[in-house]
Order: sequence, then structure tokens, then C-alpha cells
Amino acid sequence: MSGTAPRVVTTVAVEAIHGSLLDLVPQSGPLSWLRHGDGIVGWGNAAEIRTSGPTRFADAAKWWSELVAGLEIHNELSEPGTGPVCFGTFGFADEPGDSVLVMPEVVVGRRGNLTWVTTIDGAAPELAVQSAPAAPTVTFADGARNGEQWMSAVSEAVARINRGDLEKVVLARDLVATADAEVDVRWPLARLAEGYPTCWTFHVDGMFGATPEMLVRRERGLVTSRVLAGTIRRTGDDERDLALAAALARSSKDLEEHEYAVRSVAEALEPHCTGMNVPDVPFVLHLPNVMHLATDVTGVVQDAAHPHGGVSSLRLAEALHPSAAVGGTPTATAVAVIAEIEGMDRGRYAGPVGWMDAAGDGEWGIALRSGEIDGNTVRLFAGCGIVGDSAPEAELAESQAKFVPVRDALS
Repeated sequence: MSGTAPRVVTTVAVEAIHGSLLDLVPQSGPLSWLRHGDGIVGWGNAAEIRTSGPTRFADAAKWWSELVAGLEIHNELSEPGTGPVCFGTFGFADEPGDSVLVMPEVVVGRRGNLTWVTTIDGAAPELAVQSAPAAPTVTFADGARNGEQWMSAVSEAVARINRGDLEKVVLARDLVATADAEVDVRWPLARLAEGYPTCWTFHVDGMFGATPEMLVRRERGLVTSRVLAGTIRRTGDDERDLALAAALARSSKDLEEHEYAVRSVAEALEPHCTGMNVPDVPFVLHLPNVMHLATDVTGVVQDAAHPHGGVSSLRLAEALHPSAAVGGTPTATAVAVIAEIEGMDRGRYAGPVGWMDAAGDGEWGIALRSGEIDGNTVRLFAGCGIVGDSAPEAELAESQAKFVPVRDALS
């Protein structure tokens, strides 16, 4: 843990801000969580904790609870996302599991007709358009494995599934982009927010992307988790894409993969929720580059009437991670297979990313359609759910489609 715990947090409503909230953030250390133009952005580091290992979620949650308890909070709005807020990004695997939770000095939020600013210890926000980010010139190269090597790993996974070792495993691959100068993350963030408005555009501590998958949202006791599993690439021809969407909705391979993911989410939430609703049939979510089978699982958190609202959104994210959508089924076996045959360190890819407020409300997505910036290098990630009848060539094509959002945003 670094930094000094602040004492006074003030949230006030402000006049509507026109344009993207991303236009307000400075180049140094921007934080973002936006969808359809609404959400929160932040900057400045008022306090942070870095955690690792199997206890990374619990350690971060404890730190946040203790930090919030020592704050003097002046919040005239009492809406989710107002008052003190932390942004976080968590490692996929238990080891090393490097993760971070940050409370910014300034947060600007927008929700429909409401716009607000939160400051720590009287930090003076400059709500003005910042200097425009520069577009990088980048070249791309294979990451840990090339396409042929990755397809061999897919074949190995299919063989293990068909001999009964497990039911499903998600295998990921990476692509490395090298720029001619240090990458200003505001450039790809702006491109992603514009091109993928239905996704959640995020950046925390170098991890950025536009995720279509809400791991968990907790708002005033209501819990929602969006499950995506089963994917098909769009062609750009509306009539053809409608036919592909219908085929996806009937695909036994994709429906099987999706069922595993929904089941894992429902089982993880059940101990913490009452009145759960798990739809029997998925819907097809249309994104600019791909279509997914999607299901929204909902419930009411236990002890929602408790002064602290019951279990926090971060602890719910911990309970859900890793779901079958990013790990496999059975989860423990699938995660072990990933470590053995995937051939790369995922880092924070496919781990929870999002925000939480003082009440424990928040939104945690899965860090998909994402990249990780380190100076002038960016690692891009894409993963595919592998089941018994998966074809390596088709999975490689699917992974290439999933690289498109971040690849195009950087180019």
C-alpha cells in the first residue's frame, strides 16, 4: 500500500458536460469506465493498494473497507458511483495474480441527466478539454505463440475433452504491438468508446479495452451478471449476418459452451443471492465485429437491507472469477489445463476490471477485447471457448476477429 489515506471526500452535482468524458482526462494516469457515453472517469492517485496471490481480492476489499471507514464524506447525491470510488484490475490466475485498486483524486461521472464531480481533500479539477492524444504508428507481431502453435494447443485441448478430462476450456493467445513512441492510452480509449458504445470502455493501470461482458453489477441490492459464450464473426452484410445469428442460436456447439458458462455463474452467485432469475434461452448480442450468445443472470444480494448492503460487488466478482466463460468446466481442471498448455502469462487479461463505491455498489467487467500498455509496447489478447467438437482453424479465425477492436483502435 502506498500514498496517504485522504480525509475529506466531496461530491457535488455540476452542469451537464457535453462531449465525451474522455476529453477531460489528462494523459497521466487516466481511469475510465464508460458505456453509451455514461459512466465515470478519474485521474490523480489519492491512494492505492497492490495485491497478489490467492488473497488478492480479499486483501483489496479489506483495504477499501478500512480506507472508506476513515473518510469524511460529503455527498449530496447518494447515487451509485458518487462519493469515494475505487477503480481496479485483477490478475487472472492466483499466481502471481498482480492486481491494483486505486482511489483517484478527481472523479467525473455522468448518468443520464445527472453529472457530478468528486474530489479528494479539495483537489481542484480542471473540467476542460485536454490536449488531443497522438495516434501511434504501430507494427504487429505474434506473441507467445504463432497461429500454428496455438492451433496445436487447441487440438490438445479437444483431445483431453473428448477423453473425458474436462468439458470445456478457454484458450487465449496474444499479439504484440510495438509503437514508434510511448502510447497515449487516451487514443485507443476514444476510438473504442466511439466504435463500441454498447461495450464498457475501461482503463486502469495500463489495462484497457472495450469489454462486452459484465461479470457483475451490484446496485442497491440488485445483482446482474451478463454471460457471453458462443461467438460468430460478422460479415458486414445485414441479411447474411441475420442468417448467421440464427445459425448461432441453433448451434449445438455454441449452445453447449454457453450452457456451461451460465451454469457456472448461477452456481457462484447462488450462495450470495436470493430470488435469482436464470433465463432458459440465450439471446444474440450484436456487436460491430462479432455476435455472441448472451444471458443476463439476475438476483437480489442477501442482507441487502444491512447498513453496508451485504456482500460487496468486489467480493461478488471474486466469487464469480473465473467463470466458465473465461476458464472452463470444471473450473479447477480447466484452469490447470490453461496453465499447462496455453503457453503464455495472461496477466490481468480475462480478470475482473471495474469500479466500486463506498457502499459496495459497483460494476466489474471481464478484461476482454483488451490490451496492456507498457511504454511503447502493447500486448493484445483474445480467447476462445474450446469444447469437444471445436475445430482449430475455426477457433483461430474467431481469435483473430476478437483482436480487431483493439488492433483497429491502435492502428
